[in-house]
Amino acid sequence: MDRKEITTKQDLISIINIFERANIKYWVDGGWGVDILAGKQTRPHRDIDINFDAQHTEKLLNILFEYGYKIDTDWKPVRIELYSEIYGYLDIHPFVLNYDGTSKQANLEGGWYEFDSDFFDSVVFEGKVIPCISLKGQKIFHSGYELRDKDKHDISILENISK
Repeated sequence: MDRKEITTKQDLISIINIFERANIKYWVDGGWGVDILAGKQTRPHRDIDINFDAQHTEKLLNILFEYGYKIDTDWKPVRIELYSEIYGYLDIHPFVLNYDGTSKQANLEGGWYEFDSDFFDSVVFEGKVIPCISLKGQKIFHSGYELRDKDKHDISILENISK
């Protein structure tokens, strides 16, 4: 059977509802995070990227398994990509949250990426307040690597939000 290679706005809302019912702190990141900041979908998305409170990793995985997800790529503690025939790809990133609003994420070299509290925001999208990576955070997350066409698209959207 062919894999679902596009996640829809409805898939996004369904995933957000799963996180909210589970009472797990999260932020939408990646392409959907850019589109949430833009207030509309601007391009097709293969997956949904979500950063979440790392202390709930096992709880979250168990919940996602109940929704039919299976682990596709396991790079714990950096990221876990899951796949569901219903919802498509979900790329989750465990963040260690600090009391001052900052956070950190493990990197593949065994160290940490550290994030200021202003990397986290929430905006209204489709009539719902959705936690997401801030404009500042998205701009930084879209740097430091060779940009693909979709990254260049996202950066142009981010630049237009700034104006």
